[in-house]
Amino acid sequence: MKRKVLALIIAAFSALALNAQEVAKTGLNFGPLPAVGYSSDLGWHYGALSDIFWYGDGSKYPDYVWKANVEVSQYSKGNTVLHSFFDSKYLIPGLRVSAAVSYFGNKTYNFYGFNGAPSIYLPEYDKITDDGFGFYLMRRDIFRVMTCFQGNFGKSRWGWAAGLSYWYFRTGSAENKGLANNSPSLYQLYTQHNIIPENEMYGGQHLELKAGIVYDSRDHENNPTRGTNLEVYAFGSPDIISKHGNHYIKLAAHFKQFVPLVKERLTFGFHLAYQGLVAGKAPFYMLQSIQSLNMKQINTEGLGSTCTVRGTVSNRMMGNGYAWGNFELRYNFARFRWIGQNWTLATNPFFDAGMVVQPYRLEYMQRVAGNPRYNDPTGDYSHIRYYDGEKTTVLIPDKTIAELIYTGNKEKLHMGAGIGLHVIMNQNFNINFEFAKCLDPNDGNIGINIGLNYIF
Repeated sequence: MKRKVLALIIAAFSALALNAQEVAKTGLNFGPLPAVGYSSDLGWHYGALSDIFWYGDGSKYPDYVWKANVEVSQYSKGNTVLHSFFDSKYLIPGLRVSAAVSYFGNKTYNFYGFNGAPSIYLPEYDKITDDGFGFYLMRRDIFRVMTCFQGNFGKSRWGWAAGLSYWYFRTGSAENKGLANNSPSLYQLYTQHNIIPENEMYGGQHLELKAGIVYDSRDHENNPTRGTNLEVYAFGSPDIISKHGNHYIKLAAHFKQFVPLVKERLTFGFHLAYQGLVAGKAPFYMLQSIQSLNMKQINTEGLGSTCTVRGTVSNRMMGNGYAWGNFELRYNFARFRWIGQNWTLATNPFFDAGMVVQPYRLEYMQRVAGNPRYNDPTGDYSHIRYYDGEKTTVLIPDKTIAELIYTGNKEKLHMGAGIGLHVIMNQNFNINFEFAKCLDPNDGNIGINIGLNYIF
């Protein structure tokens, strides 16, 4: 009996997997969803979002003529998301146009210090404690307008890209009803000791320009089974608005390769990336922004968490320059038609690794840690203290300020591994469920994310 049941299950999955004939989509297609999800870093996610696709007469399918995305949502840890996005390769012949307008308000944003391993990670303080202490929390709000234009060189697979963005950052101490008044934090330690410069501690505004080259031979951009994608571009800001002296130029390079192992079923994909400072000085609040030409996520940040090194805590590694890699096996185990749509079910075991390759103000961290007054365990200035109106309390008694600022460790490779499940509609609308395990307890533990799209 058990063998018959197993045979029926195998036959059912085989029928789904072999029924892979797709019907070209035409006209307008919606992917509306309640924004119900979960992120280990941001908490429970609720609200509404929708991908809207226009396929026209279907001649471009699985490409769309244009796509729009709208999201209005909230995370339980205090993050507000208001986002709209538009992308089209075909509305203007020979020119791809994409644009996004977004607001991200986060009263309890995670801040783990600079440069990765040289910054301490204490899991027991990576939360709001019972006495209202949030050591790794700060406030960070962003208003962002992004544009990007792309075109090909003749009929080749090579092309150019250029864009203009506006960023407004507001930063400060965390705000949450669970926090005690004037609760000390790592962010406050950094500002008090000039590791975060005084003129940057409350944020700033920047106009950013970008330009570069692109090569793309993928069979499909959003769910590729073969091909290569290369993006190399420079971006930077002249700092003509806030005028804090933060002029900078950065270079980004992304190489993505997709190797078919079993035609249209099993693909090995990898993504090798670098982003680093070429000239000038970038402000601390811009360090975590991972630039991209074509948005896979509404806000790509790192290094760490769901968009770069899954399983690690968000922004665990912040520096002037990063290098990282993502490696996945993508297995499309079922394809079928349902409610007039083409569906694919896929799973993707993955491994991610990355590190800071250009430190940010490391010498300032070392200078504070080398001061004897912050090293003496019995000294008046050696610990974080909190005054509640009646008495002064040492909040982390087993760690001096010197140890909280700088561990003395050299930066190393940070790694995570896991597996995901993807429900893909019409090769473009992709709902993902990913579980990742950090391979070093100094970088986090387990990461869970429910969201949209592959990360590359």
